[in-house]
Amino acid sequence: MIDLHTHSTFSDGELIPAELARRAAVAGYRALAITDHIDLSNMYHTIENVRRLTDKYSPYMGIDLFAGCEVTHVPPGLIPDTIVEARRAGAQIVVVHGETIVEPVERGTNLAAIEGGCDILAHPGLITPQEMELAAEKNVYVEITTRKGHSLTNGRVAAMARQFGTRLVIDNDAHAPGDLISAALRKAVALGAGLSEEEYLQAEANSRALVEAMVARL
Repeated sequence: MIDLHTHSTFSDGELIPAELARRAAVAGYRALAITDHIDLSNMYHTIENVRRLTDKYSPYMGIDLFAGCEVTHVPPGLIPDTIVEARRAGAQIVVVHGETIVEPVERGTNLAAIEGGCDILAHPGLITPQEMELAAEKNVYVEITTRKGHSLTNGRVAAMARQFGTRLVIDNDAHAPGDLISAALRKAVALGAGLSEEEYLQAEANSRALVEAMVARL
């Protein structure tokens, strides 16, 4: 398994990065991106410190670790520049906190994230057909999430991705040990969202492709 959207104590997660990585490895994950919530106030501090750990600990922990970030509740007009700045700060993968229906995310966030070229648009809620089509055109991956609340709109995301050929990934959005689910439950969530067996396997392949791209940039 691969998870490209997780949180540590550098934002609102319960585990320090080393324990998050250890628990993920024991749970069967082979690659993990630590993508703590950031805005301009904490971006450099968070990414630089998490990357110190991921760069050094990966060879010793039995899991490939990457330092990313989740651009969160940033005004839409500033999201594209924030994505660029996050990569400058050392983020190996940039996730944007999409317009989930269970949080007051500002309208326009999904579109700004896609136009800004983020790697993954997380839990995009009631994403529009135009946004999903643009994500396909710009090679932005869209997330099927296993996290409670955010997952309520997985069915819409899956159906639209099929319509427009948008690439999907499956992520936990893990904040606590119990969020690191089994491979069987991960697959069940994907199929429950309406993905076919073939589409589920393609989503897993998409995660592998993102990992391979990050490794190639090392």
